[in-house]
Amino acid sequence: MVTIINYKERQKEDGTSFYVLEVQGGIEMVKIQKTGNFYATAKKATIQSTFDDLTCQALIGTQMSGNISKVECEPYEYTIRDTGEVITLHHRFVYVQNKTETKVKNQMVSEAFAKKKQPNLLLLE
Repeated sequence: MVTIINYKERQKEDGTSFYVLEVQGGIEMVKIQKTGNFYATAKKATIQSTFDDLTCQALIGTQMSGNISKVECEPYEYTIRDTGEVITLHHRFVYVQNKTETKVKNQMVSEAFAKKKQPNLLLLE
């Protein structure tokens, strides 16, 4: 499960704006290599939307099925806020729907269409 925790306005190249939803996954415990201690964290990602400002506000707190996954990408520079250190990253985090759930829903839709007799269509020219 992921939770919509925020939204942000972004600009397209043509100057028009749109909103992205910021989603966060569940809590994860990460072990620090140097000390062996653990800290709690959660992965975050953004999802493009067609919603307006009011709709995005209303969606904050909504939970959706899926998770945040780490995917490889072209290298890019990232500045660590606390230290100002610039590092190169080769991954980003993206929202992914649960494949099993999506597969089941698609199968249910396919079965529903298969059960209905589709009328023959007469094409007039």
